[in-house]
Amino acid sequence: MSDSTPHGAAPGGDGPQAWPDDIVPDTKDWTWVLERPCPECGFAAADVDVAEVGDAVRETLPRWRAALARTDATARPAPGVWSVLEYAAHVRDVFRVFDDRLALMLAEDDPQFENWDQDAAAVADGYADQDPRVVATELAEAGEAVAARFDGVTPDQHERPGRRSNGSVFTVRTLAGYFLHDVVHHLHDVRA
Repeated sequence: MSDSTPHGAAPGGDGPQAWPDDIVPDTKDWTWVLERPCPECGFAAADVDVAEVGDAVRETLPRWRAALARTDATARPAPGVWSVLEYAAHVRDVFRVFDDRLALMLAEDDPQFENWDQDAAAVADGYADQDPRVVATELAEAGEAVAARFDGVTPDQHERPGRRSNGSVFTVRTLAGYFLHDVVHHLHDVRA
């Protein structure tokens, strides 16, 4: 659910290139989940109440910890599909990125977010080679931090805007739904 460089391009590249272990970059513009429920995981981002996001994030944390404790957490279930470890490292980074974005939206008027290419991050940070125990701890810490930030949002801040560099405009309310869908969708991906 990346929002920066052209999809299908390897990090730093201008066109399609080979990715490690045949991982195919995500090419979808996932903002459509704000308009209709996700047919893959069933999540309805439009129904998200900003006041409930913190608790919803906290409810996912034990499920991620349990998934990372599985004996097969580092194994890819199929060619081109991330392992539980890789999905969890991604979600840890989603927590961090969206915590930063939410903080920016609350502090500035209509800020533009820095680019974040999830596929480039997975390669550059070696998601597949990270320690599941460390990722579990970091994911929990980052999850608690973003949950606390959402807990502090007041109703008069729900419509504060922010935008991605590709022009997609979010409010705090729509950012909350988009963000929570990502977290829940990846729990579905890892069957946790």
